[in-house]
Amino acid sequence: MLSMESNVPAASGIAAPLSKVEEPTSPRVGALLIRPIEAVSALLLCVVIVLLLAGVASRYVFSYPIIWIDEVASISFLWLAMLGSAIAIDRNEHLRLTLFTGMFPRSLQGFIHTLGLVLTATFLLVILQPAVEYVMEEWYVTSAALNIPNSFRVSAIAFGIFAMLGFIVSHAVKTSSLRDLAASVVLVAALVGVLWLLSPTLLRLGNVNILIFLVGVVALCLVMGVPIAFCFGIGTLAFLAFSTRVPIFVMIGRMDEGMSSLILLSVPIFVFLGCILDATGMGKAIVEFLASLLGHVKAGMSYVLLGSLFLVSGISGSKVSDMATVAPALFPEMKRRGHKPREMIALLATGAAMADTVPPSIVLIVLGSVAGVSIAGLFTSGFIIAMVLLAVLAALARIKASGERLGDVRRAPLRTIWRTMLIAAPALVLPFLIRSAVGGGVATATEVSTIAVLYALIIGIFLYGGIGLRKFYDMLVETAALSGAILLILGTALAMAWALTQTGFAQQLATLMASLPGGWIIFMAVTIVVFLLLGCVLEGLPAIVLMAPLMFPIAKNLGINDIHYSMVVVTAMNIGLMAPPIGIGFYIACKIGNVSPDEAMGAIWPYIGALLVGLVLIAAIPALSTAFL
Repeated sequence: MLSMESNVPAASGIAAPLSKVEEPTSPRVGALLIRPIEAVSALLLCVVIVLLLAGVASRYVFSYPIIWIDEVASISFLWLAMLGSAIAIDRNEHLRLTLFTGMFPRSLQGFIHTLGLVLTATFLLVILQPAVEYVMEEWYVTSAALNIPNSFRVSAIAFGIFAMLGFIVSHAVKTSSLRDLAASVVLVAALVGVLWLLSPTLLRLGNVNILIFLVGVVALCLVMGVPIAFCFGIGTLAFLAFSTRVPIFVMIGRMDEGMSSLILLSVPIFVFLGCILDATGMGKAIVEFLASLLGHVKAGMSYVLLGSLFLVSGISGSKVSDMATVAPALFPEMKRRGHKPREMIALLATGAAMADTVPPSIVLIVLGSVAGVSIAGLFTSGFIIAMVLLAVLAALARIKASGERLGDVRRAPLRTIWRTMLIAAPALVLPFLIRSAVGGGVATATEVSTIAVLYALIIGIFLYGGIGLRKFYDMLVETAALSGAILLILGTALAMAWALTQTGFAQQLATLMASLPGGWIIFMAVTIVVFLLLGCVLEGLPAIVLMAPLMFPIAKNLGINDIHYSMVVVTAMNIGLMAPPIGIGFYIACKIGNVSPDEAMGAIWPYIGALLVGLVLIAAIPALSTAFL
């Protein structure tokens, strides 16, 4: 399984998959150093939100755009991303694959953990100097509005690398035995020396180096439990250093590009919105309203669960937040009615996969950024595609509910329905506000995210019990850490994708795909298989950043609409994410529902099958994705 080894609140998960699957964690290190970084990160997130709100007000209310706001927001955003990455290191909150780490002999687990830390520290140490050179190089580039050197922005990368290196070294010293640490350092040094001696030979191997470094090294690091962002970084660094003559300096520029798109500004804001949803109970209000409306019919609680995931996803943009909001409110009543826990987990997991195309989806935002697809179009289409998947899951839930006990269940009085609707109404407005504003072209996803945060804060404070100052600060820091972990993955994944394209592999792949018999139908089938597998292993964001630049041009050449193709890609990836035995989403659902994965594994396959039926319909009927654009 994948893990964010942390104490992340449920609302701060990502489209991705990003949540805690419990494992023993070590004490935090560098507590005195981390506090100023956390405070600055919280302040930067507030600055970004306030700046974007000011930009929206100046543009739409006063018709007087402030041109320097985007530049200040961009500077603050990159600093937020890098400081957040450092916080995530300190808290062990970087996304990693943990499926294999427990399979190693107990006597080797400590050494493998230490070796992963040493590899990560080596990667950070090697790229620190190019990062500093990059800062010096950017001194000669000035911003258009503020007329200041770009070094003020990109120095965030060098500082973040330095801070992460400090935390990694401190963590290794505190948690590793001297023997394991010494052996790991010697082994890494020996590997580097051997690869350096072999580099003249490796230079002549051509694309074989892709298998050695960008597949083999990355896979090995994943198996060892190295965070995914650093797996990509280590593989790309080794590829460039030992099999090409490309300077490592270039890698820093690609990482900067991967983390700096203004479209991605909405990522930390929607993550923060998910925290607000969890803290104020807005999602719970929606669940209670749907339960009063549908709870009395056969399979009614299953419908409520699916409908709640659909609506709540429109607020949080996060699968983990969706599941953690809905499950505690519905599972006790579902158990009372005879639902088996394993069936509930299966419906929860696949329902969250269904809801991930419901805007605002961080996965859709990232896909729009890296593939150049209209986010407004993705939001509009995602809503319809989620309804298709909702329909197939609801049909299966109705079949499964044949043994449900409804003897003492009565229709809720109209007064109760009316009361719960009034309580839920302010929360129900929010997802439709987000969809209509972005889908209608009134505002961008980034602008809508800030408006949604302001709305949720006001509604949460005055109608849903408010948020204490300490809780508010913790939410800001948690958002910074999670956003940093997400954005560092995007940075290193883009660097890896760039390295792939420089080898000519992308062109060879395009030629191979174009030559497949059967035209776009076979290509679509291959796409489904590829993203099902990538969804299992890598989770959504890295898979998208790696493969979208390769696959989307091929799809376009075959005449496939980019919105249609996006829906197939995201749906396939989400199904893989929930498919045992590797998919992280399945394990997150088991953890939230407190059900053993072994118990739930047999029950999820019919629901996965229903989603696959929906996926085939989506892939075969382009109008489902494009008719409402």
